Amino acid sequence: MANSPSGDSMLDRIVRILDSFDPKTPKLSVAALARRAQIPRATMYRLIEDLVGHGLLARDHEGQISLGLRLWELANRSAATQDLRTAALPFMEDINQLLGQNTQLAMLHQDDVLVIERLSRPGSVVNQASVAGRMPIHRTSMGMALLAYSPAPVLEDYLSRHEEAVLDYHPRLRHELAEIRRRGYATFDGFIDPETTGAAAPILDGQGYAAAVLAVVVPRGSATLPAAAMALRTAARGISRALGYAADG
Repeated sequence: MANSPSGDSMLDRIVRILDSFDPKTPKLSVAALARRAQIPRATMYRLIEDLVGHGLLARDHEGQISLGLRLWELANRSAATQDLRTAALPFMEDINQLLGQNTQLAMLHQDDVLVIERLSRPGSVVNQASVAGRMPIHRTSMGMALLAYSPAPVLEDYLSRHEEAVLDYHPRLRHELAEIRRRGYATFDGFIDPETTGAAAPILDGQGYAAAVLAVVVPRGSATLPAAAMALRTAARGISRALGYAADG
């Protein structure tokens, strides 16, 4: 794609525009969007017109810009996430009803845990996970379960960039990961909210690596945690089988 005078391509600029939105700022003025994306305002107006025309951005009656529904439509055509969500939802509904807590499905994406589905439950504890939201790998049970069941090169690559931060939370990281693999699930207290405990079990692919993770958050100190963890492990195995993977171990 053609480069701008600053050297970045049209695709670079479009990605920066789309990346400017987050859960706390789902709508932005043109001026704010131009600042965040580091694109001159005159250029931003032209790009917004094109992106709104294609449905990738939307503009409300006050002129505020947000992500367009076509992005949601395109994202839901992803075979990997669509197959996973279809297989996981019946098991998520069972866990949600059994435990009475919010239940989420997530994958490893770049340096974060990406939540791809969540079932809410009235009266459940505080849960920071939201669909399409990202969470830190080493500060969540979801991320630690994913790391424990990742190929060695994935773990080493992550540590090469974040080892100091990870070891601040997990000084015996490799021992912890081995223990997660031994039990088949991860549990951690209060990394995101001090009053809660996260529990997560990996959904394994045909090679025994984590394709995704199934998780809940329960009150810290809850007597139901061991049963919740085992229920997650059983459900995660069921999802693996539904996806056509062996689920032994």
